Amino acid sequence: MVNWNNEVLRQPEKLKLGTKSIVLVANGDRRRTANTACQNAQLECERQLRKAFKRLGYEIVRAHPKVDPALGHGFIETQAQGREIFSRIPKDAPLLVAEAVWQYSHHVLAGLRDHKGPILTLANWSGQWPGLVGC
Repeated sequence: MVNWNNEVLRQPEKLKLGTKSIVLVANGDRRRTANTACQNAQLECERQLRKAFKRLGYEIVRAHPKVDPALGHGFIETQAQGREIFSRIPKDAPLLVAEAVWQYSHHVLAGLRDHKGPILTLANWSGQWPGLVGC
């Protein structure tokens, strides 16, 4: 007999978005040390994006914490995290994938594949950090 965990089966709460909201996700590396080292570069990229989109009348809503205290960074670092985060994003919401550092695309691939709204991928990579950049 299977003993189901009701917390796992419960539907996650969708993000609350306004009519001029754009959902942002920050896909990270598989290495936690790389993600913590690059956290400040990502946050600076996002600060610049918020400023630019605000001038156009849009609000950027991050789909996951800027910094997860348990992880020490605010990147999506696993496929499981990516699936859980995308389960809270409305399927038709405008989506912004913002990358300032290297990342592994498969962390968000399932969510991007099934997303029905517009998707903008944006990279602002200075070249300071070695590694892969891709969306």
